[in-house]
Amino acid sequence: MSQHRATVAWTLGDGDFPNRRYSRVHAITLGEGVEIVGSPSPSVVPAPWSRSDAMDPEAAFVAALSACHMLWFLDFAAGAGLVVTGYTDAAEGTLGRVARGKMGMTRVVLRPQIAFGGARSPTKEEIDALHHKAHEACFIANSVTTDVIIEDVAPG
Repeated sequence: MSQHRATVAWTLGDGDFPNRRYSRVHAITLGEGVEIVGSPSPSVVPAPWSRSDAMDPEAAFVAALSACHMLWFLDFAAGAGLVVTGYTDAAEGTLGRVARGKMGMTRVVLRPQIAFGGARSPTKEEIDALHHKAHEACFIANSVTTDVIIEDVAPG
């Protein structure tokens, strides 16, 4: 078992807290020092109380699923004797109703575009099987109830 840490820090600044007129921008420190500016999505909390150029929790969730899937895919592809030379995923999450009065990430679509090198190009069936194994192994996918769909998995 391993531990993974994130520190989230926020201060009020010049805001009017009782009237909900305050910045929600905060600092997120991952592990031992990578710092990211965090904010709610402007679609949830409008500017100036949010920042469109900061990471929102929903985008972080989508990125975590995408990165976890990619890392497992790369490992399984290497084990299958394939050479991956590039991997780009334009992942997208959908925020929707999960229960009466509650919102949640209901769906995440991964759209990996993968470039292969080396002597052997995989078939679509081999790529699909690698994606299936990656999804089954992904720690983040195993931790959520969101539907995770993988699209556009043709060889690139």
